[in-house]
Amino acid sequence: MAGGSPTGAGGSPTRAGKTPKGAGPDTGLFPRSLLARIPLPLRGLRPRLLTAFVLVAMASSLGTGALAFREARTGVLQQSQDSVINRFRASVDAVAPTIPLAPDRSDLQSAVEQVLYANRSAGWRVRAAYGDHRAQAPDTGFVEPSPELLRSVRGRRAAVFQRMNVDGRPLLVVGMPVTYTSGEDKEPRLSGLVMYLEVPQTTELGYVEAMVSGMERATLVALGLAVVLALLAAGGVLRPVRALRRATRRMAAGHLDVRLEVTGSDELADLSQSFNESAAELERTVAELRRLEAQGRRFVADVSHELRTPLAAMSAVTDVLDLEGDGETAEALRLISEGTNRLSGLVNDLMEISRFDAGVAALNRDEIDLAESVRRTVASRWPREGEVELRLPEAGVLRARVDPRRLDVVTANLVGNALRHGQPPVRLTLEVRKEGTGMAWAVLRVTDNGPGIAEDALPHIFERFYKASTSRSRSESSGLGLAITAENVRLHGGRIRAANRPEGGAEFTVELPLHDTDTDTDTGTGPGPGIDADTDTDADACTAGGTGSGGGTR
Repeated sequence: MAGGSPTGAGGSPTRAGKTPKGAGPDTGLFPRSLLARIPLPLRGLRPRLLTAFVLVAMASSLGTGALAFREARTGVLQQSQDSVINRFRASVDAVAPTIPLAPDRSDLQSAVEQVLYANRSAGWRVRAAYGDHRAQAPDTGFVEPSPELLRSVRGRRAAVFQRMNVDGRPLLVVGMPVTYTSGEDKEPRLSGLVMYLEVPQTTELGYVEAMVSGMERATLVALGLAVVLALLAAGGVLRPVRALRRATRRMAAGHLDVRLEVTGSDELADLSQSFNESAAELERTVAELRRLEAQGRRFVADVSHELRTPLAAMSAVTDVLDLEGDGETAEALRLISEGTNRLSGLVNDLMEISRFDAGVAALNRDEIDLAESVRRTVASRWPREGEVELRLPEAGVLRARVDPRRLDVVTANLVGNALRHGQPPVRLTLEVRKEGTGMAWAVLRVTDNGPGIAEDALPHIFERFYKASTSRSRSESSGLGLAITAENVRLHGGRIRAANRPEGGAEFTVELPLHDTDTDTDTGTGPGPGIDADTDTDADACTAGGTGSGGGTR
């Protein structure tokens, strides 16, 4: 009879052909070089969350599907294999008693036909081998067993099987040795007769393909569900983030009273609460700073106003005494007169600065000849030849609508500052510059032959009360002249900058727009284009506004 339960040859079954291996998704991080090539809209939090959910869903679906497929495939094949081997053993057991101990080819052929007849609907192919005799049914098409299976079946009393893939067809080949017992010996012995079975496994292949198809559909469903969950999660995460972005932009626009609604107790709620606390503290600080700034401006304006009347009286008295004094009394009166004049100039400058800060400084525009205005300013203050070199266009060539008084202040302050801190001659040029956009500018440039401006002082040259030389902090300059000059330029919608020339000396450049609009008349101070410079904001202790007589240090 046929012996033992079926076992695999040499451990796990030997299989012909190659079994494809599934490749899992790459869950590693993208290299930075690849991430940098991703378009900016795809680097946002929503695409990243969506990608992460999809990758996790793919990894989970493929991993779970691969494990389920392996277990199901093994179960299907194992069940089919056990069923076939049990039926084959039963058929061989039924035929074995009719086979002689030393069968010839006809005995073998009869045996295989009986086995095949008992399982004629299963698509079996049966072969019998004893010594040099062979018999099979049907006559052709039987696949030769592998050498490993042949060696295993000759030395064992158990069935040996092997799954093979021939021309894309899955086959199960089983080798069943026939054993016998004699007398009192209960140990079965090999008779030398071996029965072989070849069974197609197309049905099992269909089951496996159905499982693969089901896995694909389940993966697609999982991916769709992952996308929906990713969108919902992204919406829940991004909603407070968007609110925070909107609040931040409103705060940057000056709305310091903006606050976020705090819901929940997660990290985003903590972030919203922290933002609200920061916004409240910032609003309080800015309000306090504005209050202090307003108090400071009001104090300067009030003090300047209160000092103006007594200083005017003192100036009148000193002027009268200057005419009557002599000797040491005249020298003392001269010192008092100079100090009174400087203090009066400082008060006037402070009054002018307070007007700019309060936003009430106004332009009284008039269409004038810029070259003639500049020429009169220089001639009235520096009549000596050689001090100032003028390079101006012809009279009537360059006309513009400006405030004549403020243009006089700008010219006088720049030229006086150059004479005081540079070396004569001071060169003053006036020209027109046109831009590609069609905008035209009147460019006033003042240069000197002095040592120039220290590099660390350039960024502060137009700041109030700034003096580049601390060793001369007690100079007659108030440090407001260039600040007033910059405010007057800004009031005209112009630009001013300071720089050092490569060949030596400082250079101040003023650009005034050449436009003719009635709406520009009598306008108050506004932000304007501001100071445009190699140094954006500058300051220097400089001439007093409007007189050109004050000075400062660089």
